[in-house]
Amino acid sequence: RLEMRNFGVKVSVIEPGYFKTLITSVENMEENFLSIWKKLPAETKASYGQNYLNAFLVLLRKMQKQCNPDLSLVTDCMEHALTSRHPRTRYSAGWDAKLLYIPLSYLPSALTDLL
Repeated sequence: RLEMRNFGVKVSVIEPGYFKTLITSVENMEENFLSIWKKLPAETKASYGQNYLNAFLVLLRKMQKQCNPDLSLVTDCMEHALTSRHPRTRYSAGWDAKLLYIPLSYLPSALTDLL
């Protein structure tokens, strides 16, 4: 964003929360993760263990239930950024982005990592 300022381009950052899209599809994510897992060296798989893989797959399924299906929250931010006379620097779409990601971005990294 700051690099483009020198060229007279104003950039607005849209930070969406967790929305239901093809990218967040459990089937796609599981397929991609398992594909990568299969290609890992046996030593790496042993370091993480089968329990890690199983727990991660369960977490993916739980996270899917938290996905917001209302993409209009994101597209409304895009529309405002593109059509506003004075667009904001940052837009946060979704309750999780507003209540979780924004506050976390102000905390020290060590505390964020702990949380």
